[in-house]
Amino acid sequence: MTEPLPRPREVSLLEVGRLRLIEDAAPRVPPAERVAMDRLWEEAVQANPCLFDGPVVACAGLDRDGPHSLVLTWARTTYRHRALGRVPGATSWLPSLFVTVAQPATDDGSLLVGRMSASTATPGRWQLPGGAVEPPAEGESLDTAALRRHAARELAEETGLGTAPSELSLWLVTRGENGSVGVVFLAPHRPASLLRERFAALTSAETAQGRDPELEQIAFVRSPTEVAGLKGACVDYLGPLIRHYINSGS
Repeated sequence: MTEPLPRPREVSLLEVGRLRLIEDAAPRVPPAERVAMDRLWEEAVQANPCLFDGPVVACAGLDRDGPHSLVLTWARTTYRHRALGRVPGATSWLPSLFVTVAQPATDDGSLLVGRMSASTATPGRWQLPGGAVEPPAEGESLDTAALRRHAARELAEETGLGTAPSELSLWLVTRGENGSVGVVFLAPHRPASLLRERFAALTSAETAQGRDPELEQIAFVRSPTEVAGLKGACVDYLGPLIRHYINSGS
């Protein structure tokens, strides 16, 4: 029997050994909320023309059905739906769902973090490599294996590091202050020199082709103090996750 998890007032980190995903229909958007959503989305696009209203997955529920076992209910939406989070009293808004990778450095166990470039939806923000979850294609399912493949692809696209999905271990589920849910995978330790080398090669290749890399800079952090010392805003889960990583000896 599942047990609904309460909405956190602060960032929460949930240990997870098993994750079950169930699809549900997105709630109907009332006319008044749709008007407000469309207006806010158009304003966001005017401010950042790189935004696009593509398909994306939202989190419709997060429940516990045993020790270290979670049930995540998801729904198909588009990026435009996220604007509902800024509509006061919106009843049809669903929080975002994303995957991310904790990539440790062999040298000192620090974790790689990156600052999002100006062409992304969150320019200047520091976070772990990762991204929003896309809905599966017709006939395919969204499960832990699919999330693991997506996380490996995001790691390669943002850092240049090729890691097989099978090398990523399901580690945590984060829940942000705004309800956003992240599935965190832990990668094998790699030398910091290799991580810097692969990122530099990726950045050079993207720039040569006239594209902006998704991450404009990387750094290595090993304490909440170092997270606080990063120049710019940080995603809300970053400090608590680093603290958990240190305390757990992962």
